[in-house]
Amino acid sequence: MTNTPSPFDASLLNQLARDIKQWGQELGFAKVGICDIDLAAEEPILQQWLDKGYHGEMGYMASHGMMRARPAELHPGTVRVISVRMDYLPPQARFATNLKDPKMAYISRYAGGRDYHKLLRNRLKQLGERINQALAAFSLPDSGYRPFVDSAPILERPLAEKAGIGWTGKHSLILAEEAGSWFFLGELLINLPLPVDVAVTEQCGNCVACITSCPTGAIVEPYVVDARRCISYLTIELQGAIPEELRPLLGNRIYGCDDCQLVCPVNRAAPLTAEQDFHIRPQLQQMSLLTLFAWNEATFLKQTEGSAIRRIGHERWQRNIAVALGNAPFDDQIVAALTTAKVSASASTLVLEHIEWALQQQLHKQQTQSHDNRKQQRLLRIIEKGLPRDA
Repeated sequence: MTNTPSPFDASLLNQLARDIKQWGQELGFAKVGICDIDLAAEEPILQQWLDKGYHGEMGYMASHGMMRARPAELHPGTVRVISVRMDYLPPQARFATNLKDPKMAYISRYAGGRDYHKLLRNRLKQLGERINQALAAFSLPDSGYRPFVDSAPILERPLAEKAGIGWTGKHSLILAEEAGSWFFLGELLINLPLPVDVAVTEQCGNCVACITSCPTGAIVEPYVVDARRCISYLTIELQGAIPEELRPLLGNRIYGCDDCQLVCPVNRAAPLTAEQDFHIRPQLQQMSLLTLFAWNEATFLKQTEGSAIRRIGHERWQRNIAVALGNAPFDDQIVAALTTAKVSASASTLVLEHIEWALQQQLHKQQTQSHDNRKQQRLLRIIEKGLPRDA
């Protein structure tokens, strides 16, 4: 561990802060901000969220205690956090086109390209090296930097808010006036007493579009999400069976959910990403549920190589698609695919449970042919009117 270099000339620190923001933009970060490490106000909020069990099976959210709100405990010597934003909204997102067809798989748009963790982490490391090179030119000790991207016990959203990246929306995501919420966050913890940026004032006002549009009612109050009801949690983090009462609410969403972002007025002017790696891969672009359900494990691993999707594994992939097939309108081909999978030797107990449920849903629809989802229709109208470029 490197001790904090001291004393520092204020003019040097100010220049270094300006340079860091310039270097960050050169590395592809759309915004770079700097903040201190005081998150004491977040500790009771985090504890209350944990006490209510809103983290569900995400034991890692509780396992480090309050370290998440104490960056200096995570990386001793830290006095500042450099928070960065990297946009990921891909071209030809086709949100409405995708959601309108219940036989087509919907994958959250952040996951259509390369896994963001490695890309952002590598860029942050490059930024850290640029900082150290600048310090070395003044014969100063290095910054003791350490990069983090959504993989360590750290409250990245409150830090991003303090660093002026944006404000916390009522869906709990960070919103930026010029970028909405279609971006990834990353942090570089350093030991330099750089000047800090000013937090952005919240601009949600009386809007509650995200709360009223959540398919499962996961946003239980402004700024508070019960992960146990969130589709992203259910399709990605949850290890076991998806609760039966929530399955019909997932629709055709097989990996994550973007609904709270799609209805947010701030997202209407969000820029497309300049990163080719975040563009949707052909094998994941507007694919039918039946095509993806037919992937065996080897195909799944090959087609999701380098993707965040691979982390859920083939079993949960099949589990999620089985639910989506159950939610689709009655189709003989769907029934045939589910029936074949049911007798397959490779189907696990977990997947079989969801296949059985999906078959029951399909057979029920064969008799009633009913398919009415007013909330879904409202969402589609909002997308087509407010996000015509991406519809």
